[in-house]
Amino acid sequence: MVVALDAAYAACQRLARAHYENFPVASRLVPRRMRPHVAAVYAYARLADDIADEGDAPVDVRHARLDEWLARLHAAAADRAFEGLTCLDDRTAAAAPAVFAALGATMRTHRLPVSLFEDLVSAFRQDITVKRYATWSDLFDYCRRSANPVGRLVLRLSGRDDPALDRASDAVCTALQLTNFWQDLAVDWRRGRLYVPAEEHERTGADPAALDSGRLTAEWRDALQACAVRTRELFAAGRAVCDGLTGRLRWELRLTWHGGMRILERLEQAGFDVFRSRPTLGVSDAPLLLWRAATWR
Repeated sequence: MVVALDAAYAACQRLARAHYENFPVASRLVPRRMRPHVAAVYAYARLADDIADEGDAPVDVRHARLDEWLARLHAAAADRAFEGLTCLDDRTAAAAPAVFAALGATMRTHRLPVSLFEDLVSAFRQDITVKRYATWSDLFDYCRRSANPVGRLVLRLSGRDDPALDRASDAVCTALQLTNFWQDLAVDWRRGRLYVPAEEHERTGADPAALDSGRLTAEWRDALQACAVRTRELFAAGRAVCDGLTGRLRWELRLTWHGGMRILERLEQAGFDVFRSRPTLGVSDAPLLLWRAATWR
């Protein structure tokens, strides 16, 4: 199926606007020239994540669909048509031609490494079967593949290929991913997932079974406070990426950085009790975030 390139990018942008989360797709601070390309990257990642999270589909079917997603990626990168039968669900199969037409053009134009997209799929594949993490090293390895590629791809789309910026970006992306884990502790637990490493909650004596009550024990508050400290350290280590870019993208990164830090503040103020209330950012946070971004030091 041949898809006109303008129509393909438009489809990716519609998908991005419909599913916008913690990703700089819908923001007007992203330079206009970058928006279609960022949307193409987002659409690829969003649909791959949806494939992995299809709870009603058998595990082997989800793995097979991710295999096809990778095959389509390699075909798009080489500017050739995907050959083979599709095992995707109807919705994803209908979206795939536009997504890969746009993504293939973006990859070739900006010389994006295929390995970064492969890393994303490997993390989504891991989500299918891995529900808990034993150590911080295990969790950081997951973040290296699930979050960090996004930051590196945005840097490449902005024209930057700098190891120092990559390292700072990795720190911020991992910090944002961890913040989301602590923010979604209650949601993830109900889905059978726990991202607080066992070595951390065992250190404080926090029992995972206690989460079934929907209340946080003192031991769990201590464990989550330790998690927040680690997360803040990563945010601090990544500040350089917010200074390494210029123009509107610098403002986007500063606001994203401060947004993650604001969620951590809200979590600490609430004693990490996300079973009672999940902290989010709203319109009322905008003046504070803008002021903090404007007075960035």
